[in-house]
Amino acid sequence: MPLPPAPKTRGDKVQASESTGRSAKPNAKKLMAVSALHKNPAPLAAAAPASAAAAVQNPAQTGPAQRAPAPAAVLPAPNTQPAAKSSAPTPSSQAPATKQAAPQTRPARTEKPARKKPAAGSTRLFVLDTNVLLHDPTALFRFEEHDIYLPLIVLEELDAHKKGTTEVARNGRQVSRSLDALVSLNNGDLSAGLRLDSTGQKQASGKLLFQTTLLDESLPKALPQGKADNQILGVVHALQKQFAPREVILVSKDINMRVKARALGMAAEDYQNDKALDDDELLYNGALALPDNFWLKQGKKLESWQSQGDTYYRVHGPTVQSMLINQFVYYESPGEAGLYTIVEELQGDTAVLRTLRDYTSPKNNVWGVNARNREQNFALSLLMNPNIDFVTLTGTAGTGKTLMALAAGLTQVLDERRYSEIIMTRATVSVGEDIGFLPGTEEEKMGPWMGALDDNLEFLSKGTGSGGEWGRAASNDLIKSRIKIKSMNFMRGRTFLNKYVIIDEAQNLTPKQMKTLITRAGPGTKIICMGNLAQIDTPYLTEGSSGLTYAVDRFKGWAHSGHITLARGERSRLADFASDVL
Repeated sequence: MPLPPAPKTRGDKVQASESTGRSAKPNAKKLMAVSALHKNPAPLAAAAPASAAAAVQNPAQTGPAQRAPAPAAVLPAPNTQPAAKSSAPTPSSQAPATKQAAPQTRPARTEKPARKKPAAGSTRLFVLDTNVLLHDPTALFRFEEHDIYLPLIVLEELDAHKKGTTEVARNGRQVSRSLDALVSLNNGDLSAGLRLDSTGQKQASGKLLFQTTLLDESLPKALPQGKADNQILGVVHALQKQFAPREVILVSKDINMRVKARALGMAAEDYQNDKALDDDELLYNGALALPDNFWLKQGKKLESWQSQGDTYYRVHGPTVQSMLINQFVYYESPGEAGLYTIVEELQGDTAVLRTLRDYTSPKNNVWGVNARNREQNFALSLLMNPNIDFVTLTGTAGTGKTLMALAAGLTQVLDERRYSEIIMTRATVSVGEDIGFLPGTEEEKMGPWMGALDDNLEFLSKGTGSGGEWGRAASNDLIKSRIKIKSMNFMRGRTFLNKYVIIDEAQNLTPKQMKTLITRAGPGTKIICMGNLAQIDTPYLTEGSSGLTYAVDRFKGWAHSGHITLARGERSRLADFASDVL
């Protein structure tokens, strides 16, 4: 902004210096000038700058960026006010003085409240349903700068679910402990809300609000008032009126409740924080096909060497940017033998690829099992690699996930003595109605859930034992003695040393359950997680929020983990066709 004009005459300079020294003392002439300003405001609009005039006339239409120059217009005031003192006798000379004095007060007064409005309205208020807290007990601290509201009925439902040894009851108790810690650190005063970052959760800078008073829950009479879901909807409806125009959003894992909320004109969302991916089609599949001209572009930069029977290639180019450690890279051309490799090293735009053992050849069979397609060859490479501690296999029914995992486990337990035994477990989620309590020991209770294990062991035991009926029986007893069936309910606190752990039907696990199982691994243990993301039977779980999806997304690129998605079914032509059309 240009500086104010300098005084032209010596008398103006003297009077200006005297006026600046006596600026704190009011005088009659200055009061006359101010009174003249209020009586005749027309010169004000004529002399004020265009931006300042617009801010005074309509402050609501100007944002903070447009009103920022307004305080700068106040700077010329100390030099322009004395001009009114020296030229007070003539009415024509008062107008310039009042024109400069005008921006001194009005823009400054209207700007302070305008800056606070965007800050207060930028955060939203989320009302949490009970199922969100029971699904993820850390959901209180997952909404960043936004505020959270808990109705009284939610606290009642948490209290009803706190008893028992299930995962839901355990999550309910953890939520209660978190609420107790927040209340104790805020001296028990709930009226103003509790700061969520007071317990050390720095990512949550908002407040936790409780329903401390009765609200006007006016909902249609057709909705039963005694139902918990309808009471929560009534609280959301009352909060929309109380905090208007602030945005109030209901967060629930219940689809029907979200539909009812939207039908009543309320904003409702699903809990998104536990979702590893918004679209399951974006899930990492573990394999990458090279373009046709990839090897031509390498030219003289291509390096290759052999070590311990394997061939290595050092490649360059932009395609390397999309590669990950332990990702399978293959090149297939019609009429030519394909090249199948795995990424061993990555450094900038340079990668080292290692060729794979051909498990489709009968001489490289694993406990009598050979790979029938490209993806099965990749899977057996991961299962037989001692440097990979965590393997995830996904695919439709009949792709051979359980068979290959068991075959690789028996080979490494009985033949190579790499692991001491095989431990197999799975999520006990029924497809239909539950048949009730099961009798017997832990393994006997898990027997009905392990039908896939028995079917695959029957297939694998056909090629073992050459001593007739007695030999096959002895082989079956030896195999079953090295396989232990365990329930997931008793996994907490255990440590597996030098074990080969198979987690079947892992798509039915939550991310927290998956973390509990994987962290059981001790030195020398290998864990294999298998599942079909299209067959999720657990309530409130989807392809994006499944524990299997969570593990695949978080472990990709780690030097000691690998993943492959099995694309083609090999169980039978009937099962393969049914997977596609049904």
